[in-house]
Order: sequence, then structure tokens, then C-alpha cells
Amino acid sequence: MKKNLNKLQILQRIPAAFFAGLLVPAIVSAQNCALCYTQAAGSGERVIQALRGGILILVFPPMLICLALGAMAWKKRNQFNES
Repeated sequence: MKKNLNKLQILQRIPAAFFAGLLVPAIVSAQNCALCYTQAAGSGERVIQALRGGILILVFPPMLICLALGAMAWKKRNQFNES
């Protein structure tokens, strides 16, 4: 059975989602590899900058694709509703 949420119930869930979002980076940062960390720390400044650039290159295209798909889904969300 589908449960319809009213605006008050949705507003009550926003703080919980906010605090969960703050907690996630702390949990994720604990998942790094010790070998990768020591290799990166032992390398020169140039390699560290290249790693940072590579991380950004690998993060932004999938994020932009997901945002574009989300925007298209949001735009078309009512197209198939029965009148």
C-alpha cells in the first residue's frame, strides 16, 4: 500500500537527512587504503597534484550525467500520469 506524505511529515524528515549527510563523509573517509595513502604521501608534490586532478576528472562527468538525468526525469515527471 502506498503511503502519501503530507508537507509536515516531509519537513520533519529533512533534519534527519541533513545530519545523515553530515555523517556519511566521516564514514567514507575511514574506508581509505593504507597502502594507497603511504604511496601517495611518499610521492612528490607533482604526483599528488596529478592524483587530485585525476580524482576530479573521474568525479565530475558521472555527477553531471546524473544531474542531467535527474533534471530530465523531474521535467517529465507528470507526462505519464492519468488525468
